[in-house]
Amino acid sequence: MKKRTFIKLAGTAGAGLLLAPLAGCNDQGTESPQGNDLTPRPFLFKQEPLGYGFDALNPAIDAMTMEIHYGKHHAGYVTKLNRAMVAAEMSTEGLTLESLLSSITADQKALRNNGGGHYNHTLYWRTLEPGGSPMPEGDLRAELIEVFGSIEAFQEAFSQAAATRFGSGWAWLIRNSQGQLEVTSTPNQDNPLMTNIVEQLGQPLLGVDVWEHAYYLNYQNRRKDYIAAFMQQINWDVVASNDRA
Repeated sequence: MKKRTFIKLAGTAGAGLLLAPLAGCNDQGTESPQGNDLTPRPFLFKQEPLGYGFDALNPAIDAMTMEIHYGKHHAGYVTKLNRAMVAAEMSTEGLTLESLLSSITADQKALRNNGGGHYNHTLYWRTLEPGGSPMPEGDLRAELIEVFGSIEAFQEAFSQAAATRFGSGWAWLIRNSQGQLEVTSTPNQDNPLMTNIVEQLGQPLLGVDVWEHAYYLNYQNRRKDYIAAFMQQINWDVVASNDRA
């Protein structure tokens, strides 16, 4: 199995503090920041345009859920993160979101919850962008089969991690600190970048939000149905590009 260098935390500087996270995005967030370019992009301290309409994933994820999830929940995390940065007298100059998450501690609750919420949701929207390969291809496909036995076995492991995450949280496909693919999960808005908080560190490649706000309008308490629908919406080209971050 190929070994990979662990998470690169240095690099592109974060953007300046923006307390209007939806600026530059129209009502349905259809300005695409990515297009056909899958070069890894920095995670900034502002909410990036969704890149597709709120109805683009319907019926798997309905338009109203998308609008509330992106426009209220995610936007709220961004605003509160920037407020927490101001309160802590922290500057984004020379700071990436990834490096912030790697350095925070469990008692820095505002930075932990809102920084994690912003990063997690940004990754979630990117990997749901319509278009691209609907199934893993190339090296990633071969490695998933090597690690899990088959693509179906990976899908089962990932879905199980999401379904059994107690309460609110996320399930992840990561490249762990040993350079291997692994499925894991975290509570609330924690993620595998949080060196001082989570047990299993790694570079997130794919994450599914299993907070009820991600699915309750359409699926009520049927989390497994939502997870199954999510699995059919993944843009695997983007997941593969996350592995180059």
